[in-house]
Amino acid sequence: MSDILKRPADRYSPLYFLASLGAGGLAVTFFMWLYFWVPHPDQPVPVFEDIAAAFGAGDPLQQAVIVAAALGIAFFAFHNIRLLVWNLASYARFRRTEAYAKLRSSNAETQITAMPLALAMTINVGFILGMVFVPGLWSVVEYLFPLALAGFLAVGVLALSQIGAFLGRIKTEGGFDWAANNSFAQVLPAFALSMVGVGLAAPAALSTVPLISGIALVLSTFFLMAAVAIALVAIVLAVHSMSVHGVAPEAAPTLLIVIPLITVLGILVMRQNHGLHVHFGATESAGETLALLTKFLSVQVLFGLFGLAILRRQGYARRFLFATEHSVSSYALVCPGVALNVMLFFWINKGLVGAGLIAKFGIAYWGLTAIAIGLQLAMIWLVFHLNRRHFGEARAEAVPAE
Repeated sequence: MSDILKRPADRYSPLYFLASLGAGGLAVTFFMWLYFWVPHPDQPVPVFEDIAAAFGAGDPLQQAVIVAAALGIAFFAFHNIRLLVWNLASYARFRRTEAYAKLRSSNAETQITAMPLALAMTINVGFILGMVFVPGLWSVVEYLFPLALAGFLAVGVLALSQIGAFLGRIKTEGGFDWAANNSFAQVLPAFALSMVGVGLAAPAALSTVPLISGIALVLSTFFLMAAVAIALVAIVLAVHSMSVHGVAPEAAPTLLIVIPLITVLGILVMRQNHGLHVHFGATESAGETLALLTKFLSVQVLFGLFGLAILRRQGYARRFLFATEHSVSSYALVCPGVALNVMLFFWINKGLVGAGLIAKFGIAYWGLTAIAIGLQLAMIWLVFHLNRRHFGEARAEAVPAE
């Protein structure tokens, strides 16, 4: 016998697309700083000109915040794209292995929907990069919206084809392992569809052309309903399996997947509501927005408490984050923290401030915002920690001698 050095990432799994997803999500958290703290009176989102004007007129603290946000977006967008490219190349090699064939014949086949999930996130990150760093982008943005719709729709078709292949196999050949369904892993396809949907909903909120907004509204609604339907069925079936067999320790982080799912669907609905208000005469009061966001946040807190209780009881962090065992599912822990950060920013600014319950930049405002920033910092640490464990460490592994 002889030893070779292996990194955990050398045993490839499609779930490594979640590493790219997490980096993209962190880029979004830094964009929240600009979205809610930089004035943008001429369009619904801040663009390069707004950011430059705020930087030029701001005090040193505001300038430091803008610089930190821009650097955070650039840094994590780079890693989002870098890890996506690595995943696509690794997945192409993985498809030629026996492990891939085994994956496609098991419950874990739905893991491949992490690919369209990451692809959709990267398209969203690309738009953030354009808005923040490209001067004059908003003057040609109406020409970009049809391209964005086509891109997200292509990713959506990919996700639907992957889901259809999985459902077609188990409904015609059988073989679904109910004992191995003891997690929320089967909610991942719904998460992928929701990410496509929120991307499709962006032109509904941002376009000044009613036809483009209407097309975006219709397409995003389809993916909204598909995501909700799949998620509800998957959760109900998984709860039954978990009640019988207990939660699979390695897949326990999936219990928190409902948190990012709710954030993405919540932003999707808010984008649709804005488009309906601007182009189609629908109205929504500040109180209704507060109530809607509070309902979303309440569901997230409930699932968060449930998931964290199971993770703590199983000693997941001690086993997979700090000991010698490694699990690619650990990357699923990044998304809930990122999603709660984003939802808190919306709840605080669009909900509480919008309804007049707290004053923007007051003591209560910064007290609540500190919670969101704390989550952001914790997820930054977690991403670095996981990347070091999975991509930086090499372990000795015994192999048969020739």
